[in-house]
Amino acid sequence: MTNLAAASQPPISIDDSWLDYLLIALYFAFTIGIGLALRSRMKSSEDYFLSGRSLPSWVTGLAFLGANLGALEVLGMGAGAAQYGIMQAHFYWIGAIPAMVFVALFMIPFYYGSRTHSVPGFLKLRYNEATRGFNAITFAVLMVLMSGINMYAMAIVLQLVLGWSLHISILVSAVIVLAYVTLGGLSSSIYNEVLQFFLITLGLVPLVVIGLIDVGGWDGLKEAVAKPEFFHLWADTGGTDNPMAIQWFGIALGLGFFLSFGYWCTDFLVVQRALAAEDEAAAQRTPLIAAFPKILYGVLAIFPGLIVLSVMPELGQGGGGIGNSYNMAIPYAMAQYFPSGMLGVGLVALLASFMSGMAGNVTAMNTVWTYDIYRAYIKPDADDAHYVRMGRIATIGGMVLSVGAAYIVLGFASIMDYVQLLHGVFFAPLFATFLLGMFWKRTTPWGGFAGLVSGTAVALAIFAAELAGVLVWGSPMAGNLWRACIAWGVAMVVGVAVSMLTAPKPEADLRGLVYSLTERARAHEPAWYKKPWLLATGALVLTLGVNIVFF
Repeated sequence: MTNLAAASQPPISIDDSWLDYLLIALYFAFTIGIGLALRSRMKSSEDYFLSGRSLPSWVTGLAFLGANLGALEVLGMGAGAAQYGIMQAHFYWIGAIPAMVFVALFMIPFYYGSRTHSVPGFLKLRYNEATRGFNAITFAVLMVLMSGINMYAMAIVLQLVLGWSLHISILVSAVIVLAYVTLGGLSSSIYNEVLQFFLITLGLVPLVVIGLIDVGGWDGLKEAVAKPEFFHLWADTGGTDNPMAIQWFGIALGLGFFLSFGYWCTDFLVVQRALAAEDEAAAQRTPLIAAFPKILYGVLAIFPGLIVLSVMPELGQGGGGIGNSYNMAIPYAMAQYFPSGMLGVGLVALLASFMSGMAGNVTAMNTVWTYDIYRAYIKPDADDAHYVRMGRIATIGGMVLSVGAAYIVLGFASIMDYVQLLHGVFFAPLFATFLLGMFWKRTTPWGGFAGLVSGTAVALAIFAAELAGVLVWGSPMAGNLWRACIAWGVAMVVGVAVSMLTAPKPEADLRGLVYSLTERARAHEPAWYKKPWLLATGALVLTLGVNIVFF
C-alpha cells in the first residue's frame, strides 16, 4: 500500500492487474446484458416507464435506495465527511429516514391510488396545467443536472484509474448508461439498481472495516484525525462553532424538514420505484424496506471520508485541482487500503453507484418529458408505441445534455455542496406547494402556481447574490440549508396569500387529492411483520438510537 499522505496528488493505480480489469469489464457487460434481456418485455408505455406495476416490494425497496445510491451517496457523502466530519451523517439520520417514513405512510397512497405516471401529473390534478408544466420543465432540468453529477464522478474515477482524459471518460460513461436504459426502460434500471446496491455494499463494508482496524478503531481514528469537532452530530450546534457553521434548528428545519421531505416526497426518481410495485401494500413497504439499509449507510458512506483524513489530512485544502478535491476521498481510501483484486471490487462498486444515479436520473427525466411535456403540449393524440419511441429518443437527448452538465460540477468544492444547492432550489418550494395542496383544501390553482414559481425564483436570486459576494454564509452547506428554509417559506406565504385572493376548485374536483376529502382505504397486508406502521416505528427507533450514540 502506498502512503498517500506524501503526495499532493496521489496516484491511483490498479497495478495493471488483469483481475481488476476483468471485474470492471464483466460489470459493464452484465449491465448492458440486463437491458438486452428485458428489451422483449417492453411492449407498452407502462412496461417501459413503470415496469407494468409488477415488481415485488423487496426489489422495488432495494431499487428505491439504489436509485439514491449514485455519486451523491458514495463520492458525495465521503467528500462531505472529509469536509464537515460526521455531521455529514445528518443527511441520513435526520435528512432521510423521517421523510422516507412520511412518504410510505402518506404520499404513496396518494400517488398509487391515482395511478399517476409522475409528480407533475399530480400537480395538474390538484392545481392546473400551468403548475404541472412549470414543474415538469424544472424537474427535467434538475434530472439532467443530477445526471451530470454522476457522469462527472464516474469520469474522474475512470480518468485517475485508467489514465483516460476527462473528456473521453465522460463520453464512455454516457454510452454505457445510454445502452441499457434505452433497451430496457425502467425495469432495466431497477434490476441494475438492485445489483448495484449489493455491489456498493460489498465495496464499502470491507473499506470501513479494514480502515478502522488499520487506524486503531474509533478512538484511534479520533486521535489520528485530531479534529474533535469532526466527531459530533449535535454537541456543538448551539451556535455556529461547528464544521457546517450552522445551529441545530437550521439543521432540523433546513435539512430535516424542507430539504429532506422536499426530496423524498416529490422527487419522481425515487417515487417511480415505489409506483412500479405489484400492489399498494408493496408500494407502501418500498420506502420502509429501503430505510433500514439507509440507516446503515450513515456509517458505510461517511466513515471512509473520515478514515482517509488520517493519511491525507490536507485533502481538499489549497490547490491541486481534481486530484486534491474532497470528491476523491473514497477513491483514495480504496487505493490506500484495498489490495489488487479487492480494489477491483471497490472500483466496480464506485462505477455501480454512478451508473445507478445516471440511469435513475435519465429514466425519470424521459418519463416526465414524454408524459408531461411531449404528450401534454406537443403531440397529445399519438398511439402508445409512439410514446415508447419518444421515451427512447428523450433518453438519448437527456444523455447528451448530461455530458454538458458534467462540466458544471468543476466549479464546486464538493459534489455534496452542489447537490444540496439543486435540492434547495427545486425541491424546497415544491414541497411547500405539495403541503398546501394535500392538507389545505382552500389552496387555489393559481395560489399553488404562484407559490411554486416565487419560491424557485427567490432561491435562484439568493444563489445569484452569493455568487456576487453580496450574501456570505459560514459554509457552503449552511447556505444550502438556509436557502431551502427561505425558499420554502416564500412558496408557502405566497401560496396562501394568492389563494386567499383567488377562487378554489369545487370540493368535488378535489376528492382523492386533498387529505380531508380522500377515502383512505388501508392496503391489505396480512403478514404482521410487513405492516407499514410497524416497519416505520422500527426505522424511527433505530434512527433515534444512532443520533444518541454519535451525539
